[in-house]
Amino acid sequence: MEFLNKTVLITGGASGMGFLAGKCFAEKGANIVLADINKEGLESAVGAVREITANVIGCHTDATKYDQVVACRDEAVKTFGSIDVLIPCAGGAERRILGLEDKNFFEQPISAIDFSIDMNLKAVLYFEHAVMQQMVKQRSGVIIHLGSITGAEGSAGSIGYATSKSALMTGTVKSLARAGAPYGIRACCIAPGPVMTRPGMAGMKTLLGYPAEPQEIVDMMLYLASDKARSVTGTTFLMDGGRYVM
Repeated sequence: MEFLNKTVLITGGASGMGFLAGKCFAEKGANIVLADINKEGLESAVGAVREITANVIGCHTDATKYDQVVACRDEAVKTFGSIDVLIPCAGGAERRILGLEDKNFFEQPISAIDFSIDMNLKAVLYFEHAVMQQMVKQRSGVIIHLGSITGAEGSAGSIGYATSKSALMTGTVKSLARAGAPYGIRACCIAPGPVMTRPGMAGMKTLLGYPAEPQEIVDMMLYLASDKARSVTGTTFLMDGGRYVM
């Protein structure tokens, strides 16, 4: 029960990596706050986590709307008294999500750039801005956000996504670490390569010859959020199977 009496807030918590992280932190004793724009999926995820712990709530939240982000933070603090770990998982490549696979960057509507920057960068900063206010009061906390190998190697089709992830992996994580250190707040970033969250990842090349399993990424989250990593901050960890050195 490593995270007993600790509260973990996870965005994108209705599915994928966010949902798995919620279950794993619950198994370690944490209070869980799942935030997601998908109301039906969120209710299902909360129900599944409730089979592990009664200490779970869902926040139906559009992470690109700051007033909703603040409301989610306030609900978490009202319910559990603290926010000890923040993991913004919501995000994705605009080319795939918006069905623009057959469009080059310069052929895509300008709204695709807005969509990607809003979801993959601004929404993360919104949650970090709001939650850090609570962590400063506590004088403790850990922020773990997700980069991507795409942020390191670039993407011809999802430039908004690559730009956002690159920002999270460098300037954002280092700046958060500097801003948070005086208050006992650590900030880290995990940058996965191909991960088997959907079948399309299976064919993406890595040096090791296989994509990661989602559990591997969540295990790193558990480590970074724990006291075992108490001296780790301002750092991005590539978990790409060696893809970046191919």
